[in-house]
Amino acid sequence: MNETLRAKLRQRLDQPGLVVAPGVFDMVSLRLADTFGFDALYMTGYGTVASHMGLPDAGLATYSDMVGRVTAMAGMAKTPLIADADTGYGGLLNMRHTIRGYEAAGASAIQLEDQEFPKKCGHTPGRRVIPIEDMVRKIQVAVDSRTDPNFLIIARTDARTTLGLDEALRRAEAYARAGADILFVESPESEEEMRQIGKSLDVPLLANMVERGRTPVLSRAELESIGYKLAIFPVTALLASVHAMQSVYQEFQTQVSSNKGHTELYDFADLTKLMGFEDIWGFEKRYAETK
Repeated sequence: MNETLRAKLRQRLDQPGLVVAPGVFDMVSLRLADTFGFDALYMTGYGTVASHMGLPDAGLATYSDMVGRVTAMAGMAKTPLIADADTGYGGLLNMRHTIRGYEAAGASAIQLEDQEFPKKCGHTPGRRVIPIEDMVRKIQVAVDSRTDPNFLIIARTDARTTLGLDEALRRAEAYARAGADILFVESPESEEEMRQIGKSLDVPLLANMVERGRTPVLSRAELESIGYKLAIFPVTALLASVHAMQSVYQEFQTQVSSNKGHTELYDFADLTKLMGFEDIWGFEKRYAETK
């Protein structure tokens, strides 16, 4: 199953058109997004750490925390799952362990970044990167450690914010030579910078679309014209969910009931189906105890 999904994602990336991977952050969002027939889903580190641990995406989640979420999500998904793995959770030996763990967990692609530890969210200030030579070696270890060649390595550089776009492009080129399948130049700050990235690199490119982040959110046509192959929308669904929950809790505070609430709600019967209760009912009917 996982090998088939990996091959499916690689084949899709070889075809024309932008691959859109919306963010999923818990098992409900995973199950819902999985019903829409997307080419890929993106397990957002920001959202997963927030929903699973209630903490900021600031290097606090460990390998064990995250590989457990990958196992749960990839084990349920019928869609290829791209999984955030931060810095690889340590040095070169840790990187090998992370690649093996995420691959065994069922991810179709793994995202690795060149930040110093502890890492920070890519659209927040104060990020620092490790020497380029160190990241090249980490990517080489990642490529050599996978057993399935369709398990994609996404190399992310966070150099733009502190060291400038030229340094970010230099790093991206080096990471491509080291064997990365997809390049992720994090947080360009204008459409012009995005176009420069598209002109400078000939490896499949990832665009990180974060609403009200450092990078402009562009349309499919605009991203394709620039040369992006993959677009992730890591926190859109999370932002929408939190906004709706805030509205519901405010209504409870003022009305002490949902009786006259104005927040649009997902149908409870549909949620019951989404979460798999029909299978439970079918099982119970089939194996009902007789007295």
